Amino acid sequence: MSLPVRETPVRETPVRETPVQESLLDLCDEPAPGALRPQRIPLAYGAWVDVQRGWLAGSGALFGRLAERVPWRAERRHMYERTVDVPRLLCFYREDEQLPDPALDACRDALTGHYRAELGEPFRTAGLCLYRDGQDSVAWHGDTIGRGSSEDTMVAILSLGTARPFLLRPRASTRNGARTGNGTGTLRYNLGHGDLLVMGGSCQRTWEHAVPKSAHSAGPRISVQFRPRDVR
Repeated sequence: MSLPVRETPVRETPVRETPVQESLLDLCDEPAPGALRPQRIPLAYGAWVDVQRGWLAGSGALFGRLAERVPWRAERRHMYERTVDVPRLLCFYREDEQLPDPALDACRDALTGHYRAELGEPFRTAGLCLYRDGQDSVAWHGDTIGRGSSEDTMVAILSLGTARPFLLRPRASTRNGARTGNGTGTLRYNLGHGDLLVMGGSCQRTWEHAVPKSAHSAGPRISVQFRPRDVR
């Protein structure tokens, strides 16, 4: 499977060609979300996560389409007094932009239909990340740009392609200049092949999440993050 990267004004990084292991559900012709029946796992500090394995049938087909259609972008960011490559490829769709595949519209609509009464608003944006291999990752963080820093909200993550560990841990908070808590109690979910994980309640403020690098050879993975307005 070829995973091209389109030309952009920033530094381009080629995607390594690695086959994606598909399950039987991945092989159906047209990707489609199933009924939402997630398992809710309460967390400390008013946070929770919902998990549903294999929610999207045909995830392998959708992975291939997104790999080819999305204008993946390599970025560089200033961190720790130097500029570094972001270890994954990115693309963000604002609420007024058309999503790159109708299956993503169907997923966003299904999530809104299921969670709107609890969330109080629809899911509006979609951020996509392409992890090319085990060396691509995302460091510990919370989605606290915008309202996520002060309000309870939800972030729904759809995983496509090779399963990778998704980690969650409580934040080590800072109060009056003194560090309280040690961030222990890490939870681990192996997400891929159409799996869904939704973070809700105070999760973005009181917990943080990461996709670590893998010491073993890992195939490509696409993460799709659906969010409400003004949450990043």
